[in-house]
Amino acid sequence: MGFDINRRTFLGSAVATGVVSVVPRHVLGGAGYVAPSEKITLAQVGMGTQGFNELGGLLADPQIQIVAVCDPNTDSNDYVEWGKHSIRNRIRTYLGDPDWRENASGAPGGREVGRLVVDTYYKNQRAAENFKACAAYADFRELLEQETDLDAVKVMTPDHLHATVCIAAMRKGKHVMVHKPLANRLAEGRLVVDTARQTRRATHLLAYGSGSANGLICRRIKQGVIGKLREVHNWTNRPVWPQYTEIPQDRPPVPKGFDWDLWLGPAVDRPYHPNYTHTVFRGWYDFGGGSMADMGIYSLWPVFTALDLEAPLSAEAWATHTCAVADHVSRPLANDFAYPTGCTIRLKFAARGEMPELDLFWYDGGMRPRLPAEVEAEGIEMAREGILYVGDEGSILAGFQGQSPQLFAKGRRDALALEETQAGARHGSWLGEVRGGAPSPGSFLNAASITDAVNLGTVALRARKKVLFDSANMKITNLADGDKYLRREYRNGWEL
Repeated sequence: MGFDINRRTFLGSAVATGVVSVVPRHVLGGAGYVAPSEKITLAQVGMGTQGFNELGGLLADPQIQIVAVCDPNTDSNDYVEWGKHSIRNRIRTYLGDPDWRENASGAPGGREVGRLVVDTYYKNQRAAENFKACAAYADFRELLEQETDLDAVKVMTPDHLHATVCIAAMRKGKHVMVHKPLANRLAEGRLVVDTARQTRRATHLLAYGSGSANGLICRRIKQGVIGKLREVHNWTNRPVWPQYTEIPQDRPPVPKGFDWDLWLGPAVDRPYHPNYTHTVFRGWYDFGGGSMADMGIYSLWPVFTALDLEAPLSAEAWATHTCAVADHVSRPLANDFAYPTGCTIRLKFAARGEMPELDLFWYDGGMRPRLPAEVEAEGIEMAREGILYVGDEGSILAGFQGQSPQLFAKGRRDALALEETQAGARHGSWLGEVRGGAPSPGSFLNAASITDAVNLGTVALRARKKVLFDSANMKITNLADGDKYLRREYRNGWEL
């Protein structure tokens, strides 16, 4: 399964030099055909709810051959999904089997389910091709050692493992794409970006392109449609998972076939509990990045790009809290372990060229901004999610990712005309770079500022004070112990 000149070395050197010559698909065997020896070999690390939701796009892409899957869980039906049997039904379409696990009541996942899906799909859809069976691994480190002809890795793990897996893969010479965020610690995010720069691998953060209309809105703002932009307000209906207010005290057994130690990875040791794992991990500071890391990267990354925003100058946060009664006295609970049910985060950015300082506000858990007078006067009913741009001479209100923007300026309300764009494939630009084309706009290098911003918002939540950030030296300058929130406390053997 190799190119004449070692297929993986060829792809790697093509990216480094920018020179590549691939035989056209139609020459090899019809429109859309890619010879097995020309396919990009890929491993997916993380076979949970979102991993299966996105697997179909990889399976159907003729340029890709999935050769391995990885997950510390073997096979179970205890995952969390957004609709009853949605994951089972999706897997059934991959398998071509409408009766698969008919009597199972939960949501399936795990590496053996992933292996079954990949092998069955290829058997059904690519029977004429000579492909090897998909391998399954519990430990991504073993995968990277054993799969010597591997070109690329897709990372679909919980947030706390993103940096660890991405960095390991890039250092092994693999191209990488990852679900958001790059990392759930600011220092780790910077190390991911630095590693991408040093290794010159093709990288892609999968949030790229989803909120592109917001970038188009910002282009119109730069043309002066609302004067100088002063504020951006972005709100979401997240969280849509439990935000736990207490650390679990009971000790359920580790499920059979689940390697808890591997799931923890770099995070500090603690007893297993299901409240930490499948899908609900995002609510914990150790394992997730909160609502902003879940959704804000989609909506705000195009804003960062269009407005040339760098790391924030400061961050402050206001959050909900919970109380408990002890000895007939009710007091707020101290919580430095889980994200709040709802919060508002304010990030301040420096002036850029002719653009003044900018305040960016994030809201979740039902929080929403106060509308400007000219918008409120129109009797607007705010949606559960949205974005608002406030300038000196008017405002723009749109859907969360910039849909249907409305311009409120000079006493009028009008639909805001945007340039027409054509959406590309979710990972298409990355595949082009892997094959020697131009760098993906979704490159990790282009995600540096939004990654800093999301993680600095978490620092403000945890510090419970406004934090001033020295980006050049990666330091919190106004709190003596503020820097501890920029980094992770690692278990032995997992340090980055």
